[in-house]
Amino acid sequence: MVLIKKGAEAWLFREKWYEFDVIRKWRIPKKYRVKELDKAIRVFRTKHEARLLSETRKKGVPTPIVFMVNLMESSIIMEDVKGKVLKEVLDTLPLQEKKRICMLIGENIGKMHKAGIVHGDLTTSNIILTNNNQIVFVDFGLASFSKNLEDHAVDLHLMERTLESTHHKMAKKYFNWIIEGYRKIMKDYTNKVLQQIKEIRLRGRYVEERREK
Repeated sequence: MVLIKKGAEAWLFREKWYEFDVIRKWRIPKKYRVKELDKAIRVFRTKHEARLLSETRKKGVPTPIVFMVNLMESSIIMEDVKGKVLKEVLDTLPLQEKKRICMLIGENIGKMHKAGIVHGDLTTSNIILTNNNQIVFVDFGLASFSKNLEDHAVDLHLMERTLESTHHKMAKKYFNWIIEGYRKIMKDYTNKVLQQIKEIRLRGRYVEERREK
């Protein structure tokens, strides 16, 4: 067992589980919470994330396979997806490959939203580009079930903001390609989402202006 990441809520370990290479996501106890409450929160979030991973995969969106959920220790054993974090490689790809990947991202976000699933943390850090050039969405710790327009818009707006901060030179093109892929699945609903994103941006600017005053 090798510790590969320490997060605020969970630690990730790489290990062998029978003949499979797996990731164990363990939600760590929080000492500042009452012990019984802490246990209940960790169990609920573990069950919730495992369910969302499985439901998303059933809808045709690539996610890691969930092998086992251990509620006693609040952990999920899931497939260790072989590849690289998209954040690290997207800007190095040929232009046509960048477009293909971004459109694929958009199509799969569309599939999620159509199924009433919101990822909650859509960034290029939470997408793996596999060794056979496919994508896999990971980290559903903030995911939820929602068919709400605002939630869908927030999901995509977060991706847009991530692109602007992490891939700023190509951010506009990347996001336009993502929306192009999204539209293939969500059709005219896409226009409503884009309008809602504009409103979210305006609210953000208003808050920033108020702070400056």
